[in-house]
Amino acid sequence: MAAEAVRTLEDRGFIESLWIKDASVWTDDSAQQALIRNRLGWLTSPTLMRQHADDLKEFADDIRRSHFTHVLLLGMGGATLCPEVLGLTFGPKMGFPDLVVLDSTDPAAVKAALNRINLPRTLIVVSSKSGLTGETMALYAFFREQIEKGSRGKPGLQFVGITDGGTPLEKLSKNQNFRKVFLNPPTIGGRYSALSYFGLLPASLVGVAVAGFLDRAVAAVEEAGDSVPIRDNPGVMLGAKLASLAKAGRDKVTFVFSPGIAAFGTWVEQLLSESLGKNGRGLIPVDGEPLGAPAVYGPDRVFVAMTLADEAVALEAGLAALEEAGHPVIKIRLRDPLDIGTEFYRWEIATATIGALLQVNPFDEPNVQESKDLTAKLLTAYRTSRRLPEWSVDREEEGIALLTGAGTKPATVSEGLGAHMALAKPGDYLAFQAYLPPRPEIAEELQELRRVMRDKTKLAVTVGMGPRYLHSTGQLHKGGLPNGLYIQLTADDPHDLAIPGEAYSFAVLKNAQALGDLQALRNKGRRVIRVHLGGKDVVETLKKFTAMLARIPTR
Repeated sequence: MAAEAVRTLEDRGFIESLWIKDASVWTDDSAQQALIRNRLGWLTSPTLMRQHADDLKEFADDIRRSHFTHVLLLGMGGATLCPEVLGLTFGPKMGFPDLVVLDSTDPAAVKAALNRINLPRTLIVVSSKSGLTGETMALYAFFREQIEKGSRGKPGLQFVGITDGGTPLEKLSKNQNFRKVFLNPPTIGGRYSALSYFGLLPASLVGVAVAGFLDRAVAAVEEAGDSVPIRDNPGVMLGAKLASLAKAGRDKVTFVFSPGIAAFGTWVEQLLSESLGKNGRGLIPVDGEPLGAPAVYGPDRVFVAMTLADEAVALEAGLAALEEAGHPVIKIRLRDPLDIGTEFYRWEIATATIGALLQVNPFDEPNVQESKDLTAKLLTAYRTSRRLPEWSVDREEEGIALLTGAGTKPATVSEGLGAHMALAKPGDYLAFQAYLPPRPEIAEELQELRRVMRDKTKLAVTVGMGPRYLHSTGQLHKGGLPNGLYIQLTADDPHDLAIPGEAYSFAVLKNAQALGDLQALRNKGRRVIRVHLGGKDVVETLKKFTAMLARIPTR
């Protein structure tokens, strides 16, 4: 199926164009071409960062000798996903600090992170390419205040910055006497920054052997060089297959991971979503959906199985059943976890390839700003009125409130949910956007919700935790294919935390982000409703909601 795509790439001289940074393979727009040329530093980042591996190890050893027990990483999107993947894949190392990643404005999440760390013995990494990411700077203000309350010495020594040169964060780190600031090459975009300081510094701090990891990535660079024929280039061939399948209607890229590398899914989900979901095109990555029988999947699926050599057997029967049922299955076998370094680079090359074949710019994120702008307006209004302009409740029962924003008044919540689900068409996907505390028991119930709805509707079902997903799948939701059916889930915040220097709290910020994205989706004509689950017992209410959806008749 990929043969035509390969011929197209060969005719365009895609590999040669990629390495000489000829942006015309993605767009004819000269302004966009100029921006793209300044976003291709990731092509050589493994080679560049391999030269800094010893420096990273030396800094990590210095932190370890300083008896830090935790590393708290503050950031959003591309600033946190790779370190989280590496931390979960390679696990805590004896003698090194534990990694805690905080990429949420949910007050319960902030409080949970504070409770997990030994604050006086925690090194806090503030990570932002632009140096002015709103959520990251709010989190910094909170933890800076917490440290200064009990500090007897120099609080700045507990902070490290990662940013581009000349950003507000670089200036802040110097003015507030950070221990160190690492300046990343400015030509590396956020979601392509895994193999740069953004991904590698936090990983090295918790004992990940980044030298060996980078050796695998450097080998992947050589396999993707301009002297390698397209048909021998692993990343380009992967991209050609996926683009061809997407054009044939199989645009739901469903990942199946063996347990040891399952964390990789969140990173590749962002890469595909934010790079390709624009101009009414794109691929829909489905990460974390439980593997089911072939009968529960529609003809819009392609499965990508990424497995470790010693964990592959457990998945073979399920994958074989999918192939026998006619579903395409792409298999990627890793020798060991260090091959994740290869996969970061392979998927970046694949994504650039898909962008060329779909004719989208895979290096910008035009629709992400829309939600940010609407959130900013809501917060400005809040400073004056001390309230957020909520959608009105259409109907409420059993602690579940339905808000459609359409002024309709269904007889029951179930009736309103049924009307929304009736909008689904073959080839659509169902997306739950959960602005809920990221607690394990809530995550478990959300997984049950997606399993129930997948089996019931045969639609691909995704779950994004808000506001985290705004920096991941948010671009796809607003800029990609109009085939998403969205249900935003919210709940009360029983406990809140103030943001130092701001007139609003973390709960207000999170709710403003939810409302801003809700309005951005509606402005784009997306099919979206909001369901509020109260606040007394979110898990039990979520179970009621799952049961309610399960009872709705299918068409």
